Amino acid sequence: MHMLKNLGKTGLAVALTLACSISNSEQERGSNADLSTAPRVGIDRPKPTFMLQDRDKRVHGLKPFQKLVDEAPAGSVLKPPPGIYAGPVVIDKPLTIDGGDRVTIDSGDRGTVMVLNASNSVLRGLHLTGSGDSHDSDDSCLDVRGHHNVIENIKADNCLFGLDFKQSDHNLIRGNEIRSKDVELGVRGDGLRLWYSNDNIIEKNRIIDSRDMVAWYAHRNVFRDNLGRRSRYSIHFMFANDNVVEHNEFYDNAVGVYFMYTEGGVVRDNVISHATGATGMGIGFKEASGTVIENNEIIYCGIGIGSDLSPFQPESSIEIRSNRFAYNGIGILFNSETGGNKLRDNSFEGNLTQVSYGGRGDNNNNERNFWEGNFWDDYQGFDRNKDGFGDQKHELYSYADQIWIEMPVARFFRSSPVMELLDFLERLAPFSKPDLILRDDKPRFIKPERTARS
Repeated sequence: MHMLKNLGKTGLAVALTLACSISNSEQERGSNADLSTAPRVGIDRPKPTFMLQDRDKRVHGLKPFQKLVDEAPAGSVLKPPPGIYAGPVVIDKPLTIDGGDRVTIDSGDRGTVMVLNASNSVLRGLHLTGSGDSHDSDDSCLDVRGHHNVIENIKADNCLFGLDFKQSDHNLIRGNEIRSKDVELGVRGDGLRLWYSNDNIIEKNRIIDSRDMVAWYAHRNVFRDNLGRRSRYSIHFMFANDNVVEHNEFYDNAVGVYFMYTEGGVVRDNVISHATGATGMGIGFKEASGTVIENNEIIYCGIGIGSDLSPFQPESSIEIRSNRFAYNGIGILFNSETGGNKLRDNSFEGNLTQVSYGGRGDNNNNERNFWEGNFWDDYQGFDRNKDGFGDQKHELYSYADQIWIEMPVARFFRSSPVMELLDFLERLAPFSKPDLILRDDKPRFIKPERTARS
């Protein structure tokens, strides 16, 4: 009996030791853990199989591209003869496939056209087309599930999703042209998706008539020299930190670049134009922190920058500097403002409303933001000492525009004769003390030399 008690105590001690070990291990695998060497987790639903008779008749009689892949040795260079081949294709070994822009692989409107389950591979000069339309199985032109791959000069069209990367790091995604299926915007797939995929370079791609380009749980990626047109989100970051967006052109999308629950990141030297509609926004923040917005042209948008509870982390900031906000409905809109934004050397010109606050808890949040050296086309002052800066502070107050700020339906009547008359009377003899929106202690008097490329 005494031995059983000792064994029980020993077992309890071992169990407690294991529990502590597991607990510590789980803490080490927290949000800052390095998962780059972690084993790959199966995250895809099994891809359905479609018989040839289930596919569009245009692919009947075509040679299967899978046969060429199966016959190629691992690590070899495959240059298939020009022509049209039947998909789908699954690549499970390192290969270089160079289609020379003369090879088409068509999946006949069923399933995913090509899946790359390998690392250190190159896919170049291929035309991938004809995926299925199932969101459940993420039907796409190309699925990538490996690292250190080069995906370049791929033309992807008539696919639900374009290029889909999951748990794939250090890939170069360059010079691709991506279009979705010709369906309603809301039921298209994403043109490019990064999911738990880090340190990738996405450059010189053209993503047109897609839904979104997204990076979710994906860190330290670089988006450079891309063109986005007629989609919903040009780029949507969610729980994605320290990404760089530079030298891109985004036109006619509902939203340019959106940061949701992110930390860090840089947006610089981009043109974001004609983000219009009910949610039209050039750059947006939702509970984001530590971002730098620099030297961008944000023009002809419903809202230039829309910020909601950002910066979110205590003692953090968002730097907005040397940007041009021109001909937008609202240059910058702060919602649920907590302060911490630093705005320097920006140019505000031709906006219906330069800066507005909405949903703020008190009237002193404007003092928590820092404004200096910005150019305001409605500045009413002089530069008598010719130093390039106004002799007096630029202060922006909310008058009759408070009506449509508090009642969004009234925005329809902005710039109407009635609203202009109310605004004039409010400024002439205010019925109540107006709210101070901002104070720029050192406004620029001369507009910086900038030329929009749109």
